[in-house]
Amino acid sequence: MNKFEPCLRFIAASDVHCQAEAPKRKNNFEKGIALAYEYAETQSYKGIDAVYVNGDFSNSGDLEQMQNFKASLDASLKSETQHMLTMASHEFMSEGEQKAIEKFKAVFGLEPDNHKVIGGFHFISVTTTNGCRFNDAKRDWIKAQLDIAAADDPFKPIFFFQHPHITGTVYGSVLWGEDEITDILMNYPQIIDFSGHSHAPINDPRNIHQQHFTSVGTGSFKYFELDEFDKVYGTVPPEKDDAAQFLIVEADVNGTVVIKPYDVITESFFGYNWTIEKPWEPDGFVYTDARFINPAKPFFADDSILNCSVDGSDVDLHFTQAQIDVDRVNDYKITVRRKSDNAVVKQICIWSRYYLNDMPKTLDYRIEGMARGEYTVSIAARGFWNNHSINKLTGEFCVD
Repeated sequence: MNKFEPCLRFIAASDVHCQAEAPKRKNNFEKGIALAYEYAETQSYKGIDAVYVNGDFSNSGDLEQMQNFKASLDASLKSETQHMLTMASHEFMSEGEQKAIEKFKAVFGLEPDNHKVIGGFHFISVTTTNGCRFNDAKRDWIKAQLDIAAADDPFKPIFFFQHPHITGTVYGSVLWGEDEITDILMNYPQIIDFSGHSHAPINDPRNIHQQHFTSVGTGSFKYFELDEFDKVYGTVPPEKDDAAQFLIVEADVNGTVVIKPYDVITESFFGYNWTIEKPWEPDGFVYTDARFINPAKPFFADDSILNCSVDGSDVDLHFTQAQIDVDRVNDYKITVRRKSDNAVVKQICIWSRYYLNDMPKTLDYRIEGMARGEYTVSIAARGFWNNHSINKLTGEFCVD
């Protein structure tokens, strides 16, 4: 790879859910923009050419929320930074889709669907209809714009934005995906598709996906939600409100793209980037489902601890998080067995809190309502690719 020297930089975000009753989200969005400018000033290329917010920038789409978000953009962006927004289900909640489009045009002076060329790169953004769907008119418009972009230069990335994930791509697209434009997008491998809707964390390695084209999730400023269904707290995890994440995306004259996940809460990057050297060449894709094959396994270090403290019929577990050579640990399976016959009496699955940039080194969990008796407990770690840990933490306790 040639030395990467950006000639383009933009921010991709979503799900700010701006509303007067929750100023933290808008404040974090403005703070994130300011931090992105600070980062850009430290680089050889200092520009931020655009900010794209692809859907649910408002919580219900009423006029005040749109005006407040426009004021936020006006206060945060420098004159050289373009901005583009798409709408989706939350923008349509207040007065329906048609009224939302009228307010959007009046407040922002933008069309709901847009095709821009910025720094020689094509940016295509589309607002959904009927919530998060794509009707025939939208499909026709998308194909026409992609044809224009591809004809201009087939060996350059096309940056494409819509609110819902494309089903079967990034993490979150099982529950929060739509498949109505997949057949169109897959004919343009140079697409780098940005989507939101799920509130899935951007630092999950499954947040980037390559098969027919490249897909990336853009995070959330409202709360986290995860696309797994075996956890004791459902799909919305602990510390759910510590969500303020977006992507800083850079490209060079050769068409190489580097995507940098950023966390506003800790005012820092997540410590790794995703590099797409030739977005138009699917044979060179590296963020594919092949990552499921023989991934590194988590392990508990020799000095890891598991403490079990009994409080009446409840048991408090305190344990050291497992380690892994790549990525982070996704979750833990806690298994409680009756000591007398080794029968399983409880199986519990909890997240590691990997979605927090300052992920804790230890975890606590309370098991409630245990019957009298003696028990053993084991804790196994699991990575993002269903890769189970090579060892377990074990302990025992007695409920009197």
